[in-house]
This record gives sequence, C-alpha cells and structure tokens, in this order.
Amino acid sequence: MAEMTYRDALKQALRDAMAEDDTVMVIGEEVGRYGGAYGVTKGLYEEFGPDRLIDTPISEPAIVGAAVGAAMSGLRPVAELMYVDFIGMTMDQLGNQAAKIRYMFGGQVGVPMVLRTQGGTGRSAGAQHSQSLEAYVMHTPGLRLVMPATVSDAYHLLRQSLKQPDPVVFIEHKALYTMKEDVDLAAPAPEWGKARVHRTGDDLVIVTYSRQLHHVLAAAEAMARKGVQATVIDLRSLNPLDFDTVRTHVERVGRVMVVSEGVMTAGVGAELSARIHEECFDFLAEPVIRVCGEDIPISVSVELEKNSVPTAAFIQTAGEKLVGLRTAA
Repeated sequence: MAEMTYRDALKQALRDAMAEDDTVMVIGEEVGRYGGAYGVTKGLYEEFGPDRLIDTPISEPAIVGAAVGAAMSGLRPVAELMYVDFIGMTMDQLGNQAAKIRYMFGGQVGVPMVLRTQGGTGRSAGAQHSQSLEAYVMHTPGLRLVMPATVSDAYHLLRQSLKQPDPVVFIEHKALYTMKEDVDLAAPAPEWGKARVHRTGDDLVIVTYSRQLHHVLAAAEAMARKGVQATVIDLRSLNPLDFDTVRTHVERVGRVMVVSEGVMTAGVGAELSARIHEECFDFLAEPVIRVCGEDIPISVSVELEKNSVPTAAFIQTAGEKLVGLRTAA
C-alpha cells in the first residue's frame, strides 16, 4: 500500500504503462517539460524523452486527430485536453472518426487511444472551464467513458483503459487531484465496466459517479444518523454502464435517487432515470428523483458555483424527502 494523491495515481498509471509498452505515448499541450496543466505528466519527460511526451500547439482538433492517426498506425496514444469544455472542437476527430473507424473498416482497424481530460466545478474557473460534458461522450456510440471518483480507481481504471482496443474518454474531476488515499498498486484491477457499491441500506438507493460520490457518501452518513440507510453506487464508468448492479439494488429497495454534476436537461441523470423507470418500474415505490446541476452556465463566483451543482446538504434533503414520501404513504 502506498499513500498518493489522485494526480500521482494517474501519473503512476502512465509511468507503469509506458514502462511496460513502448507504444504508449502522451500528446497534448505542455505535457512534456512543463509536466501537464495539472501536473499529471511531471517527470515523465525526463524518464521517457520527447518522442513519447509530445508537446503540441493549442489546438484540440490537432491533438485528437494526431492521436487517432497514431492509434490506427500501431501506437497507443494518450491525448490530453486541458479542459473537457473544448471537447466539442474535437467531435469530428473523436465522434466522427475514432468512434466509428472499427465499424467503417469492418473490424480490420481499431483506435486504441485514451483521451484524458478534466471537467466539473470547484476552481472558480468560469463558464467556459467548469462544465460537465460527459453526456456528449455517452451519447456517441463507439466511445468508452470512464470517470473515476477515488484515487485507487484513478490508477487501476487508467491502467485498464490503456489496454482497451477502442477509444476511451477518461474524465478526471478537477477538484479531486489533491485527494489522498492508500492505493494497492498490486491489487487486482476492478472488473472493466463494473460499478462499486460503497455502502448498503434498505431505505433508498443513490446512483452517482465522479466527485459527486463524495458528496453522496457525506449525505448518506448524515442520513444514517437520523436512521435512514442508503445504498450508494459509484458507476465508475458510463460506457460500459453496469446497469445490472443498479437494477439489483433498485429492485431490492424501490426508492432511487440519481446524482450527477451534469445539467438536469438531457443529461446523464435523465438517461439513468429513464432506464430505471423502463426496466424497474414494477419495483418502484416512488418516481426516481434526479439531483443534478442547474441548467445554467457556471458562475465564476465561489458561492454561485458551489450551489449550481449538487451539494451534500442538498442531496441529504432530497434523500430525506424521498424516504418521507414513503413514510407518509
């Protein structure tokens, strides 16, 4: 076991993969000598050199386009985008090419690349640098989508992502980079695409992912002190989506809340709510509650930013209301 930050776990995953496989390389803005915008690649340039840590101009389409070509040519590139907010600029390269090439080429060619980027709120970075755009990726067939919430998952899921035959979008939450945990680097990796149940209770099920896991766990602890026991599921990846785990606990409990930092309208929360209603309707005691980000641009104001996405207190209030509906019935 080794204590490390989320940032260092990502770095260790890259270092281990690059040491094992000389086709793994990193491409992006300032990923070389500078060490990456968030310090994830710091020190790797000195270990692996400029041919495997390639600095690029500030052009997201060029970064992803080059990574797609490199992946088709036998390399395993890791493309780094400084902010997920600019993923829209890459959607021809990512959504129209990387996601479709295996299908278009009849399975003869794949695109084994990882697109690392970060999203979410927490740094007062303003409306253009604080979004949660995972729904863009989840909407596109052919793209895998991983969003680790813990330091251990940051390491193990990035290692797994670097072994996949198809493109993986790996979104790190900007507020998690300094979080510390003990990580067993030698532990078996979690099953690819498998959710993790962090706690089990019989009063309600809360389904979430990424940083919201920590708000949900804090809310669940507060509810437990009032006698309300929640099951908390961290999806870990949105494609593959482990709906079997969700279904098992929804059918057992019958009350569900979905928590996402993404916006309410047409977001990940909406998709999860729809599937739960469609596939578990007969087991629901109440309609699914969505607790999501506001349908607004994120403010640079600390207080406005904080309250534009779910907080532990808001999640707790929503959970108690959901259980209260049961009591009133």
